[in-house]
Amino acid sequence: MSLNIAYKESDNFAVVFDMDGVIADTNPYHAKAFEAFFDRYKVNYTQEAFEQHMYGKHNSYIMQHFFGRPFSPQEIATLEAEKEGLFREIYKAVATPVFGLVDFLRDLQRHDFLLGVATSAPRANMNLVLDTLGIRDLFQSTLSSEDVSLHKPHPEVYLKSAEALHVSAHRVMVFEDSYSGVTAGTAAGMAVTGVLTSHKKEELPPCAAYIRDYRDIDAPTVKSLLK
Repeated sequence: MSLNIAYKESDNFAVVFDMDGVIADTNPYHAKAFEAFFDRYKVNYTQEAFEQHMYGKHNSYIMQHFFGRPFSPQEIATLEAEKEGLFREIYKAVATPVFGLVDFLRDLQRHDFLLGVATSAPRANMNLVLDTLGIRDLFQSTLSSEDVSLHKPHPEVYLKSAEALHVSAHRVMVFEDSYSGVTAGTAAGMAVTGVLTSHKKEELPPCAAYIRDYRDIDAPTVKSLLK
């Protein structure tokens, strides 16, 4: 998969982060929100089904999989707004970054990395997480679900991130925690570090590196992996 995107390249390296499970360990709270949401609609679910069909997936896929039928874009938008409202209500009081994230971001900054966010989540969720954690100003690019036409595992959001940061794909390290996200980053021609908050190493496609949290990596290591 590829998109033809032209831009004047920077000499900097860049790191682009997914959000759920990568910037913040939100997945348990998404699960709580989906449980409450599905209970309202009397939809069956299991934790195993969440792991296979919720983590790293876009809401259009999730809704149609669990309800077992197709929805129009308008129906998806209505259901998504209801569920994501539940998530934000649950999560806003407990928002916490993945361990070591803020120190890692500042380390990358000191080493002249450009930083981006590329999430399949709605912009309202991204805004909640970045603003509650107080880290928005550290990123030069923040892209959410509304910024793309094709969702992960398609690479569009990562290619658009490279465009926004004015870097070529081979100078970008992606941090991802899901199968579809790793696939998207790899399809964009970028190196990927797997963040093992949601899945085991064996459950992800091959990555350049794997971390449990951001104590396991630093800016010089990222630079060496990209070189």
